[in-house]
Amino acid sequence: MTDPAAPGTAPARRRSWAIDTTPLRNKAYRRVFGGVAVTMLGQQMTLVAVPYQVYRLTGSSLMVGLTSVVALVPLVVFGLLGGAIADAMDRRRLMLVTSVGAAVTSALLAVQALLPGAGHLWVLWVLAAAVSGFAAVNQPARSAVIPAIVGADGVAAANALAMTVRQAGVIVGPLLAGLLIALGDLSILYTVDALGFVAAVLLLRGLPPLPPQGVSGPLRLSSAVRGVGEGFAFLRTQPVLLMTFVVDVIAMLFAWPQAVFPELSETTYAMDANSLGWLFAGVSIGSLLMGLTSGWVSRVDRQGAVVLVAIAVWGVAIIGFGLASTLWLAVACLAVAGAGDMVSAVLRSSMLQTAAPDEMRGRMQGVFIVVVAGGPRLGDLRAGVLASSFGVSLAMVSGGVVIVVAMVLVAVAVPSFWLFRASRADELAESARRRLAED
Repeated sequence: MTDPAAPGTAPARRRSWAIDTTPLRNKAYRRVFGGVAVTMLGQQMTLVAVPYQVYRLTGSSLMVGLTSVVALVPLVVFGLLGGAIADAMDRRRLMLVTSVGAAVTSALLAVQALLPGAGHLWVLWVLAAAVSGFAAVNQPARSAVIPAIVGADGVAAANALAMTVRQAGVIVGPLLAGLLIALGDLSILYTVDALGFVAAVLLLRGLPPLPPQGVSGPLRLSSAVRGVGEGFAFLRTQPVLLMTFVVDVIAMLFAWPQAVFPELSETTYAMDANSLGWLFAGVSIGSLLMGLTSGWVSRVDRQGAVVLVAIAVWGVAIIGFGLASTLWLAVACLAVAGAGDMVSAVLRSSMLQTAAPDEMRGRMQGVFIVVVAGGPRLGDLRAGVLASSFGVSLAMVSGGVVIVVAMVLVAVAVPSFWLFRASRADELAESARRRLAED
């Protein structure tokens, strides 16, 4: 009899709208999921604490903006390099090393917050860059091990669980951080983050070795760097995998709404209490609610088609947001957009994990992280320029229309993406593996 908790075994999935928790029956996945859960709260608190500390030190919003760039650069560089490293060494060991590094860095953040003068900007920047770098290497490895642990049939449910707990952290973490900042001691926030990573290390130690297929021997950095180029060369030959990135870039570039929130809170919704907080929470509220009712998502076979529909829903919801005249309607539209984004993110990540051969999964997840991090920042730039020139409504409505039209064009121009089925992902991965062997 097969052990349902054994790695690679996928328990029978329930026919329910409630979030599918069957991957949690798997002991190895429980450790990976636990690592996500115990670190998410502290990570979100640190994302609040660092810009707050920078502003307290400098009194400059420009310096706060530069801090975001300081954190983005290592995220891009190490996201790509980390994906290649995750395809060249035992992924369990890589998760352990990066989690220890993140714990030490967060502890150093706590120490510098206690120094006379409330810290130093350059020290804060170096540590913020280090936090971003460790996360960029850790995440591709953590995502790449999921198919080996839960099996192809359990990937979507496992992703939904992880993304739901992340959304909970996005909502709760900043709120808790605000309360702790009011106490006047930033070191508490960083300490919580450090302790979360210590707990993650203890959980990850119980995993079995998780080397990529066909990998043996020590890691060579030169090979990892060369592997980044190999990953992009491979991606150009795989239209289905390539389009998982393209459609997300389109969605974020043309309709990421955060840049217009401050203006709306000061103008259209100035009379509504805490309008800025509600606007920032809107997308996450929808994502969390969708995560909690995502049982059906883990059973989707036509994953490509549902991704395109979900992103079109995001576009339509952003059109509604751009036209909303009341705060409650704007937040409702943002919540619908967040629900669509949640479905898209779960299924796109699942497609990358199952349709890519194991020896390429780390690199594909590295690109995924770069796209997820970079897309919203480009979207902020676009929305800010258009809103300042033509108004918020035109900036949002035009972006939403572009997205809906673009998804129709993708369905027509790349039929392999529209027709992609999860039940045939193994065939696509095997075909890609044979192509790699021939090259």
